Amino acid sequence: MGQILNKPLSKNGIVDAIPANGFLQRFFSIRRDELGLILVSAFFFFCVLAGIMILRPVRDALGTTRDMETIRWLVVGTALTSLMVNPIFGWLVSRFVRLTFITVTYSFFATSLVGFYLLLRFAPEAVGETTGQVYFVWHSVFNLFCTAVFWALMADQFSLERSKRLFGAIAMGGTLGAIAGPWLARTLVTPFGTPALLLVAAGFLLLGIASAWIMSFLQPSAWANQEAVLDRSVIGGSPWEGLIAILQSRYLFGIAVYNLLTSVLLTYLYLTRLQMVSGLGGDTNARTLTFANLDLITQGTTLLLQLLVYSRFIKSLGVTTALFLLPAMIAFGFVGLSLVGSLMALVIFEAISRAVGHAIMTPARHTLFTVVSREDKYKSKALTDTFILRSGDVIGAWTEGLISRKLGPQLASFGAGVSSNLLALAVVATPLALAWAMVGLMIGRKQTLLAASEGDRQE
Repeated sequence: MGQILNKPLSKNGIVDAIPANGFLQRFFSIRRDELGLILVSAFFFFCVLAGIMILRPVRDALGTTRDMETIRWLVVGTALTSLMVNPIFGWLVSRFVRLTFITVTYSFFATSLVGFYLLLRFAPEAVGETTGQVYFVWHSVFNLFCTAVFWALMADQFSLERSKRLFGAIAMGGTLGAIAGPWLARTLVTPFGTPALLLVAAGFLLLGIASAWIMSFLQPSAWANQEAVLDRSVIGGSPWEGLIAILQSRYLFGIAVYNLLTSVLLTYLYLTRLQMVSGLGGDTNARTLTFANLDLITQGTTLLLQLLVYSRFIKSLGVTTALFLLPAMIAFGFVGLSLVGSLMALVIFEAISRAVGHAIMTPARHTLFTVVSREDKYKSKALTDTFILRSGDVIGAWTEGLISRKLGPQLASFGAGVSSNLLALAVVATPLALAWAMVGLMIGRKQTLLAASEGDRQE
């Protein structure tokens, strides 16, 4: 056994001689020496997603208390807030070592949650429509920055080869957190009320910070460049260099366009869900419960796909196909949903599409940043995963309203109410989804070329 464990690493940092546990090897291709870091990484993502998903039903419930026009303006506010926050995050990345700016980011959001709790708990009379709007925008920014920082760290920790094998298992930890979050929200909202969920989410963020620190001591130095492993180097540069890099690099620009189209199409789906659920009536707690149940269905489907499909899919078909799959499904799904137009059809469509997105497309999308510089992994990725995504929300929210008002009535003869609006959305969403698929093919192929080029330089 000692001879096996002491066998040197291959050129790519893979310990080929170390056998993995049969279950882990069969489903995730995890090697024994990788298990500790993968478990901590998965737990970190569990904490992040649990915190986000506990609060998501609260955000959606508050959102449905206002008309759709107000929600569209809140989406605009979210995009602008993301743009303003990015230079601050870029400054942190430029001035401090990795663990410091990760700790500061998560601590800020945890402290904000405590502040919202204190306001709701001890000064409920001060809570009004403005507070709800601030919370809606805050949560939307919080959601993206927490996940963006996490995946930037993963792209920094793992090579392209390892990311293809291991990101699915790590994402599965997030899926378990995304299941635990709605379950906790559903379980706790009745006996303790909505404000208590904020403290639970803050606790998960603190556990995430602890996980980030543990990870820095677990990764072998052979897995990545020395600066990334030891967390002792400051990345440096300007806070705005992420934006400059996106504008100068066709590869990074392609990723940004892919994210933009992802957000536009999923915003169409999200607003459709809001309208259908708000039509059911009920108070805030009832709507919170409904959204929590929908999230549980979606995340349960995601977990099944991650367990049975991801590792085999990536190994056999690759990142490019993974980036192509969801857009193709969305194109066909909107057509089918427009013809049926029921809440159950929406639940099925959203569960499958979001499950494929979370289980297959999202891990594959994050591997795209394993072949770029450390500065781009944090600065360009943060901008792409926050402001660009939220800009897609803005485009999706306002074009959805325009489509419903202008094109929907013209298609009323094909259906009534929501069905005619969905048919109008399908007319616009289908070609957009096909364009989205083409962009996925292009950046997937470009990643392959960049990885090959990097391999040639190492040789």
